Amino acid sequence: MSGVLPVIVHPPSPTGGRRVRVDGTILGLAYNARDIAEFLRRAGLDDFDETDVETSALIEWRGGGPEVWSAP
Repeated sequence: MSGVLPVIVHPPSPTGGRRVRVDGTILGLAYNARDIAEFLRRAGLDDFDETDVETSALIEWRGGGPEVWSAP
């Protein structure tokens, strides 16, 4: 994965979790920032951790930021 592609974290689903997508490809369903960091490590960002997930401009949060994990 290129370091310039935006990561989109979709709003929480009614059944739990947030879909994570890069360049149109769904990486998985995350239930916390640790899950997103793992998806990004598997995609080639080896040094990406939970703090990076919460602060990176690379990530576009939809439907709430890194503190939102359940649907309203």
